Amino acid sequence: MIRPLNEAVAVAPQITAADIPAIKAAGYVLVVNNRPDDEEPGQPSGAAIRAAAEEAGLAYAAVPVGHAGFGPSQLDAMADALRGADGPVLAYCRSGTRSCNLWALAAAKAGRDPGLLVAQAEAAGYDLRPIGPMLDALAAEARLPK
Repeated sequence: MIRPLNEAVAVAPQITAADIPAIKAAGYVLVVNNRPDDEEPGQPSGAAIRAAAEEAGLAYAAVPVGHAGFGPSQLDAMADALRGADGPVLAYCRSGTRSCNLWALAAAKAGRDPGLLVAQAEAAGYDLRPIGPMLDALAAEARLPK
């Protein structure tokens, strides 16, 4: 279920409130929800997962990515959540793919090497090649003088 991307971030398909104790026991300190509520019938609500996470002492952030795709506000919100975490982060969506893509885009925007991001995602079973040009552009922009 949980697929580590590196020592600081892992992704997973949809979790439930019942999964929170195991997530905490695995050492995660922040749960990031990248799935909009009501995407499909029977999906656990973000509020229920937030409540379980906070009750267990975990931080929670919602950075939903819907069918419209990724925008600058989502990249910034994901980057802020990752920067603010004081330990390992678990991000989830329906399959883990959106979470992986959003992590990679936020990391590239922060200047991380796209080749490394692609390799880390591939090791976890995700293919970032379709967003490779966007990763390259974001990383190049991060290297420009401010």
